[in-house]
This record gives sequence, structure tokens and C-alpha cells, in this order.
Amino acid sequence: MWTKRQKVKDQSFKFGVETFLTERFYKKYLKQTSALLTNQSACLTSLVPSYFVLKETFGERLKLLFSPQHGLFVEKQANMIGSEDELEPFYGLRVISLYGPRLKPDPEHLKEIDVVFVDLPEVGCRVYTYIWTLFLLMSTCSDLGLKMVVFDRPNPIGPYVEGPILEKEFFSFVGLDSLPLRHGLTVGELARLFKKRHFPNLELEIIPCRNYKKSYFWNDLRLPWINPSPNLPDFYSALCYPGFVLLEGTNLSEGRGTTKPFATFGAPYLKIDKLYSKLKEHFPEKIWGVVFRPIAFEPTFDKWKGKRCYGFEVHITNPFKFRPVELALRLLKLIKVEHREFEFLPPPYEFEKEKKPIEILIGSKEVITWLIEQNNLDFEVDLSYTLLMYQQEVSSIVLYEE
Repeated sequence: MWTKRQKVKDQSFKFGVETFLTERFYKKYLKQTSALLTNQSACLTSLVPSYFVLKETFGERLKLLFSPQHGLFVEKQANMIGSEDELEPFYGLRVISLYGPRLKPDPEHLKEIDVVFVDLPEVGCRVYTYIWTLFLLMSTCSDLGLKMVVFDRPNPIGPYVEGPILEKEFFSFVGLDSLPLRHGLTVGELARLFKKRHFPNLELEIIPCRNYKKSYFWNDLRLPWINPSPNLPDFYSALCYPGFVLLEGTNLSEGRGTTKPFATFGAPYLKIDKLYSKLKEHFPEKIWGVVFRPIAFEPTFDKWKGKRCYGFEVHITNPFKFRPVELALRLLKLIKVEHREFEFLPPPYEFEKEKKPIEILIGSKEVITWLIEQNNLDFEVDLSYTLLMYQQEVSSIVLYEE
């Protein structure tokens, strides 16, 4: 196995929602009307969707559901493919979409609500829009004087922090606050950070996971993987995501339309024979914890649909050494230098119509300039100060021991 750490043997690991139910936190909310931000991938350890159990617990007092990007059932594809408001099929609950023309609730949706619950998966990346739906919902609750209760869930890719801190001029729906690309926090910890920075008057309660350590990867929990969104089919795709999501801003396929999105990349123009040797030279396995396997693939949708692409599958051999953000940035620089056909895509992207997708994805003028132009960047030196400041700030809101 790639980890020498002891696996979690204690079967009493609990998601925050299970803590809420088994330790009877729910009792003080039995007489209050509630709404819930969630999707079907937020399940108990028994794989029962959490909203099933919450509906059975609160009955008619659970009035409605809010859904993030991809919809309640996580069936919608990415980038501005919104979901409609609907009735979910099991309980007839009203579902209000918070992705599409509407990114935050209307006050009308919450006029009869006393408390807003949140149970959402998270993947440890600033670009993942679920956390910005949470952010905007926190803003609404703060404005209306409503209490929010967040049921915490593990960060599947662990506590590690990588990448440039998002600068204000690049704020968008893939980043509404200054976080690094790989932020190292759970959803509950993020909520605490957002409250500290922006919503000091919000009444916020975090229900923690039990028998969980911050140092855990998802695989340490020995729990089934449930896709949090359509194109993250396993732990390894999630671990690649904070870096390889940057390919969405280019004409390289990031593997959408294949069975290995974000762990596969390529394009019809890629010269994989020459690139293969350069990848082995620039990213030796003993340092980077990764092996690139040359492949050809044909996406069934998205970029290069129906075209034969030449590229690589990313095989992570050591998650502790694997640094997806730095690797993907260096990879893009290498491909850009070697291939005249390489392009950065124009907007729109995630409702941003002016700035290029790569700009709001990276979110740092210094790093964008380095990628586009022929200059140097020392990742350890040039990015370390802002990351150190971030780590010092979040140390006060962390919920779990290492």
C-alpha cells in the first residue's frame, strides 16, 4: 500500500450529520422550520442519503431543499449547465436550484424558515463551486438573521495546502474569497473561515465528524467513494483535480468524456513521443509520486468530442509526494512551449464573461504572467509567503487534530 499510516479501524467514524442524529443535537430543532442545502452524494456511512433521514426526523418542518451545481441528483454536466427547480421524487420536497440564473436564494424562499442546514461534500479545491454556494447562502442567512447549521464532512484529499492565493481582481464563481487552489480545509472549517472574514453576525453551528483526523485521506476512512459531481469518479481523480482543473482553461482535454476525468489529459496535436521523455525527466516518480502512462483516447463529449487524442493517464503512486497544482502548472508551461497548437480558451466560463478562464482558475497575476510569458517562478519562494500567512490564519478555525 502507498500509505504506512494505520487505517481507521474504529467503525464509529461519523459524518457530521450522523453526529447530529446520534448525539441528539437534532432535538433542539424539532419545533423549527428548516431548509437544507445538499445533494444525493451527501450520504450516511450506510449510504442512505442524508436528506432522507433528516426528512424522516423533521417531517413537515423540513420545508425545502437547495441544490448546488450539477443538481440534487448530480446528473448535470459542468460549466453553466443549470438545474431547474423541481420536486424530488421520494418525499415531494420542493427543490430550489442555486446554480444557473440564480446563485443564491431569494428572500422569499426563506420567509418561513427558522434554520438552514447544510450537508455538502467537498473536494479540497477552491475552484469547486459547492463552497461558493455555501458562501452565498451564508451571506443570505446573515442578512436575514437566520441560523445556519453545517454538518461537516472530510476533506478527501487531506490537509495539504498548495497553489497561489486567489487575488481579488480574479474573484468569480470559482472563487469569491482568497483561498489557495488546494485549501486543506473541511466544509465546516471553510464555513468558520467565511464567518470570521465576512459574516461575524451570522449564527453558525458546525456539527463535527467523529473519530476523524485532519491528516486522513479518503482512502484512510475505508468508506465507499460516492461521486460528489459527475466527473470525479474516485479518490485519485479528486486528488488530481486541484491541478488538472486548470486544463479547463485550455484546449487540452482534461479527460471529460472518458472514464478517468482529471486523471487523463491530451489533445489530437500532442506529440506524446517527445513529451513522454520530458515528463519522465521533469517529474521523476521518486520526487513527485506519479507516473505518466502514454495513451490515446476519444472523448464522448466536451473538448475534442469524437476525435482521437494523444495524451497520458496520471497514475499516483504516492499521494504524500504528489503536488497536483505545481505539477499541472509546470505541465502546462511545458506543453505551451513545445506545441504551437496549444491555446488558452476565451470566456465565458462559470458566468464570467470578461476574464479568460485560465485567469480566474489560477487567480494570481504573477503565476498567470509566468505561464503566458517566458519568465521564471520559484514555487517554493515566490508562493510560500502568502501560503504561510494563510496557514497561520486558518490554524484558529481548524476542528480536528492531525
